[in-house]
Amino acid sequence: MHLKNTGNSYGLVSILLHWLVALTVIGLAILGLWMVDLSYYSPYYRSAPFWHKSIGLTLLAVLVARLLWRWINPRPAHLPNHKRWETSVAGVVHGLLYLMLFVIIISGYLISTAKGQGISVFGWFEVPALVTGLSNQADRAGAVHYWVAIGVLGLAALHALGAFKHHFIDRDDTLRRMLGMRARHLTDSKEKQA
Repeated sequence: MHLKNTGNSYGLVSILLHWLVALTVIGLAILGLWMVDLSYYSPYYRSAPFWHKSIGLTLLAVLVARLLWRWINPRPAHLPNHKRWETSVAGVVHGLLYLMLFVIIISGYLISTAKGQGISVFGWFEVPALVTGLSNQADRAGAVHYWVAIGVLGLAALHALGAFKHHFIDRDDTLRRMLGMRARHLTDSKEKQA
């Protein structure tokens, strides 16, 4: 497998970045929904938000890296059986996912810095509180953070359904390419030659 994308397949870097973002977003959503119900006396009352914030800010760096990689390393061509509306919908969903993830991270930052305190990232360094004291900053940013996160989960589910539709109904290589698997049509053609 190549590190970079080719005209027909995703490279290892693109595949790893895709799944790293996907698993991180799911993990952060689960952690976020769990930690809001913790009581002050829970042993995780302080540690859960610490991990949520640290991982969330690390996700920001991964997203920027993924966008830069995508810019310098164009993705493979669409498969020939993809209809124009499918590629358009996929483009809109991808764009919205990126935009909404950045909104979630920025709103999370605004929640955490509302009282003027910076955010410790794994205890390695601190991201300073640059924006503080806005009217109801934590509450407004919290509402945006929650609802946009719910929206991301919905779009991610739509994205996954699209991949399953291509795999099980259209029987094309869309999902196989993002899993780093060999394309079906190459395997089929080799079997016919044997």
